[in-house]
This record gives sequence, C-alpha cells and structure tokens, in this order.
Amino acid sequence: MRGNINSLMAQAAKMQQNLQRLQSELANVEVTGEAGSGAVKVTMTCKYVCKQIQIDPSLYDEDRDMIEDLVTAAVNAALKEVERTTQERMKVATAGMPLPPGMRF
Repeated sequence: MRGNINSLMAQAAKMQQNLQRLQSELANVEVTGEAGSGAVKVTMTCKYVCKQIQIDPSLYDEDRDMIEDLVTAAVNAALKEVERTTQERMKVATAGMPLPPGMRF
C-alpha cells in the first residue's frame, strides 16, 4: 500500500513540474484564427495575448460593419484554437492523468 502512495506522490510531483514547464512554453506558442476565407487573420499566444491582426487590403473598400464582424469572428476562431492547443498540450503534460472535473488550465 505504501508503495502505491509513494508512486502516486511521485506522479503528482512530475505532473506539477510538467504543468509549470507547459505554462512557460504556452506563452511562446502562437495560433492563428481566420475569418472570411483568410481575409482576416488574428494571431495570439496560448496565454491570450494578441500579437497581430492582418486584414486583406481588398476589404478596405467594404462596409465597416462587415470588417468588424470578420475581425470578431477571427478573434473567436483564434480563442478556440488557443483552447484546443492548450488542451492538447495539457494531455501530454499530465501524462494522461485526468484533471478533476471543472479544473481548467
């Protein structure tokens, strides 16, 4: 029994180290969300820092509301990509150990 507890404690310590390393790495991982078939692109880090917004110059002749909608859609797409990327990397960092329900990274 004692061996199981020691093993579990070692796994938990390793997982904590992996999570700390992952948090540092995610600050440098960039993802891109697109809208309007790539006419608007938003690049952000997996720590939710917006790095760049690119708008195809052909859109400048369009309606302002449409451009705003495309920027909003691209930001939302980037946010979804952050979540997907973070969850994917989290699985690796936790070595398959499930997180308690409701706990998010």
